[in-house]
Amino acid sequence: MKIENTVTRLLQIEYPLFMAPMFLVSNENMIKAAIHSGIMGVFPTLNFREKGELEQVLNRIKAYKNQHPEEKGNYGVNLIVQQTSTKFEEHLKICVKQKVPFYITSLGKPDKVIEEAHSYGGKVFCDVTNIEHAEKCAKLGCDGFIAVGQGAGGHAGPYPLHILIPALKNHFPEIPIIAAGGIATGSSILSMLCLGAEGASLGTRFIASTEASVNDEYKKAIVNYGMKDIVLSSRLSGTPSSVIRTKDAEKLGYFKTGFLENLFNKNKTTKKYYRMLLQLKSMKIMKESTEKGAYKKIWSAGQSVELIDSISNIDDIVKKLTHDMEESYEVLKKALHP
Repeated sequence: MKIENTVTRLLQIEYPLFMAPMFLVSNENMIKAAIHSGIMGVFPTLNFREKGELEQVLNRIKAYKNQHPEEKGNYGVNLIVQQTSTKFEEHLKICVKQKVPFYITSLGKPDKVIEEAHSYGGKVFCDVTNIEHAEKCAKLGCDGFIAVGQGAGGHAGPYPLHILIPALKNHFPEIPIIAAGGIATGSSILSMLCLGAEGASLGTRFIASTEASVNDEYKKAIVNYGMKDIVLSSRLSGTPSSVIRTKDAEKLGYFKTGFLENLFNKNKTTKKYYRMLLQLKSMKIMKESTEKGAYKKIWSAGQSVELIDSISNIDDIVKKLTHDMEESYEVLKKALHP
């Protein structure tokens, strides 16, 4: 099913589909597979924190893209722009030097990213969960929105996409929107296009891929758990994020606010440093949970686990999504013109 719209032309991709950036999950092979499959592959720069690692990965991805001009996907990075992100300045500098074609910004003011990316023609889409944040990003000159709604993995939004997307479209009719949250099927993608989005971003579906380097238990959890098992926790980063309610997560108390957290969050300065410490601690625990032989199970995922029933390679996942979109479109046509 061929879809050509603002997003496919702007970002030079075949399908208006994004492989969402996933902390500790997205890797180099997944991005290359996204390029091969004709979609946008995005990874968090924080997945490559060792000295020189990010630059080396970007060099290899860029070389792969240049060596395979027939492959119609593209690549980008996700930058956490809030003050607690200690690697932000360093990683932005590396990405600009490498002329990364696409950025997604999260959790903060994206002005520096937009300015630097636009200096060489890079494009910037901003995660937004409400109209107020979207307005700030629009005034800064972002190229698009990632509308993060209920059910998303990682940092989910408070509003359902069937309200958030039309609201964004009403306020910012010229800015393209990518839907994110609870999407794992072709029919879901088609429904987002009907709402006014120009594409969809899927994360959880790609955790259950052969290219993902997380342990098999994590992948099987994506297949075996359901939407009732996904809960929001603010104990990982200080911002509500979606995790699977495993026994280990319950034991660690990720679903209740503690006395110290409440105390530190009352003051702006202590809140900042408390969140930094919290993120470092959680990063270590979650990293251990994704490795082979892990004994802890703290796994991020969205409500779309309900709709995922297999572990497949990325090319097959994309082919199934686009095929299902086409079938859903035919069903819709019959419903409108019986």
